[in-house]
Amino acid sequence: MSVNYGKSSELVQSRTKTKAKTKKHPKRIWFAEIFGTLAALLFFGVPFYFVIINSFKPAEEAAQMNLSWPGSFNLLENYREVLTVNDGRLMLAFFNSTVITISTIVVLIIICSMAAFVLQRREGITKKLNYLVLIGLMIPPAIVPTIWVLQNLGLFKTMPGIILLESALRFSFACILYRAFVATIPRELDEAALIDGCGPLRLFFQIIFPLLKPVTSTIIVLSSIQVYNDFENMLYFFPGAENATVQLTLYNFTGMFGTSYHYLFANVILISIPPLILFIFFSKKIVAGMTAGAVKG
Repeated sequence: MSVNYGKSSELVQSRTKTKAKTKKHPKRIWFAEIFGTLAALLFFGVPFYFVIINSFKPAEEAAQMNLSWPGSFNLLENYREVLTVNDGRLMLAFFNSTVITISTIVVLIIICSMAAFVLQRREGITKKLNYLVLIGLMIPPAIVPTIWVLQNLGLFKTMPGIILLESALRFSFACILYRAFVATIPRELDEAALIDGCGPLRLFFQIIFPLLKPVTSTIIVLSSIQVYNDFENMLYFFPGAENATVQLTLYNFTGMFGTSYHYLFANVILISIPPLILFIFFSKKIVAGMTAGAVKG
């Protein structure tokens, strides 16, 4: 009996120690949250404040590139000039970027979701295709051969050409996300639908596709921000004054002999508003979609 009492006392002591540890644990979480918040304010808040405060300054003060409070506010003058320069080039850029972004997202959602469903459900037949999808993430695009292909297809400097190019560059990432999420959907659901008389297209669009909403939201947010903020591909594959996009409008206020920093920072603020709003409203769905396929790969 004494041995049993000794074991029970040891268990009681171990439990009290674990309880004491768990009581200290919330303090660590509290400290980590404060540290993370301060770090985020330092690394993201200070640069954002720098851009905003310099967009309010006159040309001479903005050229000093500091965090000081403006001596005089030129808020309306700066932003009015940005919106009206070059016959309203910024508004045309907003329209072009919006069309390219929305069209690319639609192509990605339809094509990648269907491809991922086939790749997941027929692993034996499409094993080599999975390697091709992974290769799309590893090999960077080549500029000169891509321009040559677009020119031969008659798609260079055209809206359909840049939409297809942006969709192709982001196909692999979106397909892998969809494939991981489709793996969490039981195959019995497919079999029950086929027994009830569903065809392949009806099975996918009426049963499987509505279940892909979390990962679809993730792809919408991530891909739209990437396409909207794309600078390099728009510069190489979609040149021309009539093909201006929001990132290329930054060239309006930079030159060989000088840069209008007050207009440049005001332009940065204006073109940053749409992706910022999109990220704020869909930030939780990004995390849900990224972790949805973590259990079954």
